[in-house]
Amino acid sequence: MQKSILNQGFTLIEVMVVVVILSILAALVVPRIMDNPDKARLLKVEQDIRAISTALKLYKLDNYSYPITDQGLEALIIKTTVPPEPRQWKSGGYLDSLATDPWGFPYNYLSPGIHGEYDLYSQGADGQPDGTDINADIGNWQLK
Repeated sequence: MQKSILNQGFTLIEVMVVVVILSILAALVVPRIMDNPDKARLLKVEQDIRAISTALKLYKLDNYSYPITDQGLEALIIKTTVPPEPRQWKSGGYLDSLATDPWGFPYNYLSPGIHGEYDLYSQGADGQPDGTDINADIGNWQLK
């Protein structure tokens, strides 16, 4: 005699085996997924620094020097009136807008820099100098 399809189902043991397997998979996968937001934020900082650095290089090609610290990164968007004024500032600017880091802080800029002609950096998640891990400073001098 054939069993009716309506009478077939999973036993409690089969359901428990599936739950245990899913729990093991979750224990392995969830920590890896939870680390990714921090990695994605660090990658965004690196990409932003590279994009702003490219704009700074174009600014220097046109104006023979990088904007000084007092002119700031705003000199890439609007023509600065802070001396020394740019000689051949490109109409329309070098960037459409200034990005903030993934934690909502503006990028820091020093020219001349401590690590090179200019320093462009984020102070990490805490917005404070130095720090470790996700709070560490990330600067153009670290990227190559």
